[in-house]
Amino acid sequence: MVQQSTQEKIPGLQFPENGRFLVRMRLDPLSAFQDLARTYGDVAHMKFGKQDAYLLSHPDNIRDVLVVHQQQMRKPGALRQPLGGNGLLRSEGEFHKQQRRLIQPAFHRQRIASYAQTMVEYTQRLSGRWQDGMQVDMAQEMMGLTLAIIAQTMFGARVEDDTAAVREALTPLLQMGGASRLDPLNALLEYLPLPSKKRRIEARVRLDAIVYRIISERRASGEDQGDLLSMLLLARDEEGNGSGMDDAQLHDEVMTLFVAGHETTANALSWTWYLLSQHPEVEEKLQRELDTVLAGRLPGVEDVPRLTYTEMVLTEAMRLYPPAWIIGRRTVDEYRVRQYTIPANSLLIMSQYVVHHDPHWYPDPFRFDPERWTPEARVNRPKYAYFPFGGGPRLCIGEAFAWMEGELALATLAQRWRARLLPGHHVQTEPLITLRPKGGLPMVLHRR
Repeated sequence: MVQQSTQEKIPGLQFPENGRFLVRMRLDPLSAFQDLARTYGDVAHMKFGKQDAYLLSHPDNIRDVLVVHQQQMRKPGALRQPLGGNGLLRSEGEFHKQQRRLIQPAFHRQRIASYAQTMVEYTQRLSGRWQDGMQVDMAQEMMGLTLAIIAQTMFGARVEDDTAAVREALTPLLQMGGASRLDPLNALLEYLPLPSKKRRIEARVRLDAIVYRIISERRASGEDQGDLLSMLLLARDEEGNGSGMDDAQLHDEVMTLFVAGHETTANALSWTWYLLSQHPEVEEKLQRELDTVLAGRLPGVEDVPRLTYTEMVLTEAMRLYPPAWIIGRRTVDEYRVRQYTIPANSLLIMSQYVVHHDPHWYPDPFRFDPERWTPEARVNRPKYAYFPFGGGPRLCIGEAFAWMEGELALATLAQRWRARLLPGHHVQTEPLITLRPKGGLPMVLHRR
């Protein structure tokens, strides 16, 4: 008797449907993965060339991969963040644990709270540059804001002279597609001397030079400026051999934190502005809370627990438009999911976008409704029905930083401004490494 293969047992795509899926993934990966989950259920098989891959869409299975059985997993190269060398988002095993121990003190609650003033100060500067009736690209405005904030909190001394150069260098690097890198055709194109590849290499060289220069200057000064870079320079692995980080590792961690520390928050804020512009009743309720809690003054870290509706608005925006919209793991050995056995060296894909739009957990899932995030509503959903920052030992180390930055920036700006989408502009998603608004968000500002 011939035993059926694992691929035949697990529902999913066969030839030629798999080829059509790859074409759809190039054009619209969000809907492609969503339809795959709807058609085949919570465990769905596909192939990327010779690579077996499985889309997991049930919160319990995602929890098992990220938390319960995380030691049986590795990060897949195709879905890794491409800028951080061997930083936290790419490193594995004992080395990853050591690096996380070294970096964790920089993100303790008290340390993060000390950055609140910087976050509000830079946001207020942006507000001061805005004018009534002014047209802006809100995506660029939020990107510039979060880049300035992470530069200040990371490097201490103001680095405005470097900010434009950093932004210019980051753009071609961050335009590398997320799930499209799984496509065998795109993977093949990476080996060809295309102009886009040349631009990425040149951008990486420029960015590396800036970061290494800043690290060198700080090491030479020996000064503790109370910023993230100072914390990383002073960090010692007391649980291990007591060593610190060399320049190469410091560079990798700085790059990881620098990119993750502005790109994701900027996208979350951009989508929040867009959703508020389309739902004036939510905007009005948000502004009532800001008027009541802040009474016209700037927010501070002590206000964050009181801005409950502000948090709900941001949470719902990241449900609808999760900045990190797809993550992956590779199985080390055979792995059991429900009644299925997944072979070793298989790719497991989990999409925040797919799960966050699952009607099992979110009725009318494309509707913007911050009331989904009342304490009563949260109780009725499994934890991993919402995982914008991942989970388990690899949970984004800067999650608390991002939440505070997002809430303080939104509170600072929304109590003084409304923004409306430019008439005639059609908003589209651009799912690259993060979920961006394609072509930006042209909006007109209105002073309250």
